[in-house]
Order: sequence, then structure tokens, then C-alpha cells
Amino acid sequence: VQLVESGGGPVQAGGSLRLSCAASGRTFTNWRMGWFRQEPGKEREFVGSITWNGATTNYAESVQGRFTISRDHTNQILYLQMNNLKPEDTAVYYCATGPMRGSNVRRESYGYWGRGTQVTVSS
Repeated sequence: VQLVESGGGPVQAGGSLRLSCAASGRTFTNWRMGWFRQEPGKEREFVGSITWNGATTNYAESVQGRFTISRDHTNQILYLQMNNLKPEDTAVYYCATGPMRGSNVRRESYGYWGRGTQVTVSS
């Protein structure tokens, strides 16, 4: 399984970015996809997740209403649309995937990770 994130970069507060995660190496039926983020010196935290069939999405409270997860089922691409960005959203954003076992908010529930893409929000 390979996950490759893209779309990060600098943005001003209030702006938008769309992150992409190209997934390959298997079919992801009955798997879930997640986005996490990590600031220097802090633990990696859950941002949101989606079941591969798209039926269920979940978000961290800190991004609820501002971020939206979607996926292109045919091309196996996961997206994270981020609107109304705040300086506290600055972090490296990681895409992750794994079978639907365990809690979707826990890092341990995901067995495969991308290398991350930096998002920097300036005030």
C-alpha cells in the first residue's frame, strides 16, 4: 500500500487549501481512510476519517464545519478540503488507511501512512 499526499503549502488565515492523497497497492473496499496532523513536539492528532464507500465521515471538533473529507472512488484519491484556515491549523498533514477495526480516531487503527504534507497558516 502506498499513500502520497500533496497540496500543502503556505496560506493566509481565512484561506482555503485542498489536500490530496493518492492511494495505491490494493483495493480499499471495507477499509477506512483518515487524515491526521502533527505539530512539532506534539502528538499526531486525528483530523477526520471516511469509510471507503463514503457512507460515514467523522471529524475532530476543532475542524468540524471547516474541513470536508471526500474521495474519488474510481481513481483512489482521498481529499481534505480545508476552509477558513486558522494559524492553529499549521501542521504536517498525514493520510492514513487501514481495515475498519478499532476506533477511527486512534492512530493505532491505521496500518499505512503517507509521508505528510506541510500546511502553514499565517495570521
